[in-house]
Amino acid sequence: MSFLDVISCGFGAIILLLVLNEVGEPIQLEQAKEDLDGQIRSMQEELYELRGTSTVLERELKARVEQLSEEKRRVARLRGDLSDIEGQFAASRDEAEIINNLEGTLTVARQSLTEEMKRLLGADFRRSADQPIGGIPVDSEYVIFIVDTSGSMQTFSWQRAQRKMREVLEIYPKVKGIQVMDDEGGYMFSEYRGKWIPDSPARRQAILNVFRRWQSFSNSSPVEGIVAAIRTFYSPDNRISIYVFGDEFTGPSIQDVVDQVDRINRKDASGTPRVRIHAIGFPLAPNVPQYTSIRYATLMRILCARNGGTFVGLTEESFEAGRRG
Repeated sequence: MSFLDVISCGFGAIILLLVLNEVGEPIQLEQAKEDLDGQIRSMQEELYELRGTSTVLERELKARVEQLSEEKRRVARLRGDLSDIEGQFAASRDEAEIINNLEGTLTVARQSLTEEMKRLLGADFRRSADQPIGGIPVDSEYVIFIVDTSGSMQTFSWQRAQRKMREVLEIYPKVKGIQVMDDEGGYMFSEYRGKWIPDSPARRQAILNVFRRWQSFSNSSPVEGIVAAIRTFYSPDNRISIYVFGDEFTGPSIQDVVDQVDRINRKDASGTPRVRIHAIGFPLAPNVPQYTSIRYATLMRILCARNGGTFVGLTEESFEAGRRG
């Protein structure tokens, strides 16, 4: 009995220990769960803070990148402005050098009449030194007029331009063809676009009559008209002269125009250009700024010298005479 007593007590003690142990574990598990929940909440809060900080940093980075891009664009614009200024300075320097090189060397070109022109002009024809257009050589069989039709020309010089056109025609008693274009390359007579106007007294008078009321857009730069005339009418079998009438040059660069005309009006092996280029410069009114008029005279002196022609610049005295006339 004592043995059974002992066994029973031991067994009971073991059961009691087990019961006590099972009661303690839920408490520990619950505490551990609460601890884990707290850690999770803490980590979530830290994550939210990190995300907020990251968003702020991303915005700041984006703003810095945009600022850097704007600075780069600004630097690029400044470099472009610097290049433009340097280019303008170089062009002005080149123009000054060309003017200095040509100053004092421009002379009236001397050409002999071809047999064909001798036949057309007559055996007794002589070109005197006091011809109305100032000694421009007369050795061409075809004549093209390039006329600046801008407001300044029509306001100050239109009647004189008409008289000079008549005078030019008079020193060519007979030619094979005539053409009249504006400085943009447009035609006075659209029906003769790309074709020669046959020469006759009636045609000449028609040209002068239309000239009185002729109006056409002009940018005060003869290069478009000169290039269009050479490209359209040049022929190796024809002797052609272009007469440019104008008072201003408002283009950006004299050198660019000279280079473009050099490319299109190439010279042959003897140094003779495809087409002669002559020009008459009409002065602006005395009270009008003369800068663009001086640039026109500079440009046309260079073009005439390089293309076998002569430049004639009318004076302010001729302007006053034109007003009185």
